[in-house]
Amino acid sequence: MADSENKEVSSKEEETAKQDEKDKDTTNEGLKTPGESSRQKSARSGSAKGKSSPEKSSSKGKKPAKGKAKKEEATQPTPAPADEENNDGLPDGTVALFLSSKTQELFECIADEQVTVENPNKLIPKEAIIQDMKTRAAVSDFTPVKQQMQEYTGEEVLVIYDADFKFGQNFYIALTEEAKEKIMKPPVPEGEEGGEGGEGGGGVEEEEEDIIYTYVPPEPKEWVSLGSEVEIEDEAVTESRQKLTFTIQRIRREFGAPVKFSDRGPDDIKDGYIECVSFEDKSFNIKKMELDTSTQAVGTYTEKGTQTDWKHPCNKFTQYAPRLYEEEERKKLAESTDMLNFINQVTPRFELALQQNEIMDVFFDDWKALADEDSTFGSKSDNHLKEYQSFTDLLFSKDKTLTCIEWHPTIKGVIAVSCSERVSFDDRVDNASKILMNPSLILLWSFHDPIHPQILLEAPDDIFCFKFNPSDPNIITGGCINGQVVMWDISKYSDRLRNNQRGKQAKKNTMSSLRRGRGREQPGFEDENTDKTPVVRYCAVSSIEHSHKSAICDIQWVPDHMEVTRGGVIVESKTMTCTQILSASVDGTVGIWDTKPPKGQTPSVEDARQDNPLGVPTTFKHLDLTWKPTLKIPVFRVEGSGEYGVTRISIQERQGDRGAVEKLKTGDMERKESSVGHMGGSLRMGSAKDKKPLEGATTKFFVGTEDGELVYADWKLEKDADSGKIQPPRPQFCKLHHHRSINTLQRSPFYKDIILVVGGWNFTIWKEGHDTAPLLQSAAAKMRLTAGYWSPTRPAVFFIGTADGNVDVWDLLDRTHEPSLSQNVSASAITNIFPWDVSNKQQLLAVSDSVGTLHILEVPWTLRHCSAGELPSVTNYLDREVKRLEYIDNRQSFHVDNKRKMQAEEAEKKMAQPTEPNTEEMENKMKVEWIEFQEDEKKFLEELGLLVVPDEPLPDV
Repeated sequence: MADSENKEVSSKEEETAKQDEKDKDTTNEGLKTPGESSRQKSARSGSAKGKSSPEKSSSKGKKPAKGKAKKEEATQPTPAPADEENNDGLPDGTVALFLSSKTQELFECIADEQVTVENPNKLIPKEAIIQDMKTRAAVSDFTPVKQQMQEYTGEEVLVIYDADFKFGQNFYIALTEEAKEKIMKPPVPEGEEGGEGGEGGGGVEEEEEDIIYTYVPPEPKEWVSLGSEVEIEDEAVTESRQKLTFTIQRIRREFGAPVKFSDRGPDDIKDGYIECVSFEDKSFNIKKMELDTSTQAVGTYTEKGTQTDWKHPCNKFTQYAPRLYEEEERKKLAESTDMLNFINQVTPRFELALQQNEIMDVFFDDWKALADEDSTFGSKSDNHLKEYQSFTDLLFSKDKTLTCIEWHPTIKGVIAVSCSERVSFDDRVDNASKILMNPSLILLWSFHDPIHPQILLEAPDDIFCFKFNPSDPNIITGGCINGQVVMWDISKYSDRLRNNQRGKQAKKNTMSSLRRGRGREQPGFEDENTDKTPVVRYCAVSSIEHSHKSAICDIQWVPDHMEVTRGGVIVESKTMTCTQILSASVDGTVGIWDTKPPKGQTPSVEDARQDNPLGVPTTFKHLDLTWKPTLKIPVFRVEGSGEYGVTRISIQERQGDRGAVEKLKTGDMERKESSVGHMGGSLRMGSAKDKKPLEGATTKFFVGTEDGELVYADWKLEKDADSGKIQPPRPQFCKLHHHRSINTLQRSPFYKDIILVVGGWNFTIWKEGHDTAPLLQSAAAKMRLTAGYWSPTRPAVFFIGTADGNVDVWDLLDRTHEPSLSQNVSASAITNIFPWDVSNKQQLLAVSDSVGTLHILEVPWTLRHCSAGELPSVTNYLDREVKRLEYIDNRQSFHVDNKRKMQAEEAEKKMAQPTEPNTEEMENKMKVEWIEFQEDEKKFLEELGLLVVPDEPLPDV
């Protein structure tokens, strides 16, 4: 009955009960052992003395007793109840065993009561142990020696109490009869009584035991460095990689369940094995910090021999000067019949060759231009935009307007977008407190992870525009809706953008899915830092008092080769880095901001990487909350008072264009050559701090307004004749060709003076220097145009975004009255368009909409490939349009001048006094009027039939 009940007990319950009982006894023994050990030792030593004192008192004197006391003080007695010879391990044939309090009660061997240090041995019947193992099964403490107990030949088993846990447990058991006899009857070593007698004799041994050794501590000496610590530090291995964390999970009911293993083939079931194939990581980037190289600077010498063939010598000559005929010989040859016959014979073939050269180019490569035939629309080649990727974040960008797009200048596959609340001005004012609680962020996306943004840039308010620094892409500037200029430094996270996160993410998902078993994550075992996106706080923000009073709609970095002084003069940049920012706001001003530190403060790279408690880099600490523009330019109206609401700005100088700098260097060389020989000019050296003005750069710029006007202004400060103030002059002209705010004002990448303007329901193309009318103006579209951008590879192509989610592709060489391609991208309005030339074989187009989705489209080959004659054709087209405008201007001026002349003549006639007519003139005039009257009367009578005109008679034959 007991056996059947024990079989029902699960293995899990047995292990749990055994462990609980063992822990309880271990705790009790641990509490007893420290306090009892000293008493047991003293009792044991006292008992030993008491037993041996009657025998030793008769044979030993006082001196031997004194020597023995010293010996006991010098050495500590170790309890060895059964075997004092093998103190290093268990006696042969024994095993350490833990007996719980329950087992001790069953077999009457309770520690320190029935078995003690003085009497540690206990004989237990073998049948009782076997019956206990059957009754208690796995809970029995004798289960570890079950097999030995069944093979034991004796009737009683010896169990020895280990009070000090010398062998790791509270008991140890003898498994053989030999071990039992050895422990019960230990052998007496030879010479033991003689040793005691010798000890009582008090000979030389007692004198050796009386020696007391004293410990002399060593004296510390001063440490002398021999350079070994440097080698140790260099060879020391430090952990630099982030440790991988694995979570292993299992269902609770599967704990303790039996497992059955069997052999099967890897292809028997789906996903039976996972193959980890090595691959080449294309984005692997390791920075080489130090390199040991050697260079052989001495020329090497070699000895070689060659066998040359002997050539037969021959007489040759070379003519270095032309042979000229004399005058008489030339006349004779020109008048000879042979020359005339030769010319008559060759002339037809020569003329035919000239005609062929005019008709076709004999040097034209037909194979190279073979694919140009498919470059036009309507051909068999692919001519539509392909969906490449899309980005949206359910937490930060969904249902928000993407206000700006920027590709990373150096890292491929990284793009940044800024988000803004999609509310009107009135709703923003009413819900200002709620909107301020929502984070204003710029999201940096990577093609390797389309679900999670790589970095989040935190801003004080909604960002309407931002730009990467062309000199240092880790520096980003942005313009807020409240008029403040913000700066970020992402140098700390640049490695995160360069690393290939796709491989890591795929590996992590694969391992986690294998461990989860069911493919879904169990609650409570998530790793919070696995997909955590870093949030970077802005490191500098402009002072609210000196910022713009309204939203900043456009922001740009001033090119690295120029700087703008406080007086509006463009000078050469000594550092050749972008340190100034150009901002445009609807409050009617254009600001120029300088990021250079003041004199005496030069932040280093180490200072920039040091973080404060908030984790903000100190790169622009000198600008935070005290930053103000070095120059603020109001854009006055051409007529009347007030300023234009600026939404876009465009300057002629661009990043990477060194034309103005080269002109400046050329002028300096000419001035140096002209100043040679003049003592004053040679001795007077220019200061390094003096900045030279760039003569080729212009201070004039285009501005697009919120009313659809295109304004051409100048930021160079002048003295106003009326007020006497130092301020910029009024704009040169203002043209209104758009009926809504201008959202795009961009110069062509192939022509510095060609500008694309998009706003309202149409777009225009202007040429700087011709302000009468645009070169091209489109017809009014059905839907409002919201964005535009020039193609970076084709001079005749540009992209237009509409309010209904379409992207129109215009090709000026194909047609100018309608787009060559129109494709729907989103169901909402397009907010920004930004093409990016990834390589010679790929071009991507980034398109953002008003619901928070960023679309990446792949531009087909026909729209990105520039044919050989496209640039000259576009140049000719623009020149023809310029001539057309000039002709129209000339005709208009001609008609205006002609009209003025006619009006002047009429005025003179009116002012002049009429002359009295002569009598002859009056008579002639009356005669002419009488003849005209008779003719009219005759016609009138003929029509009424009152007058019949006789027919003329036929001539006589």
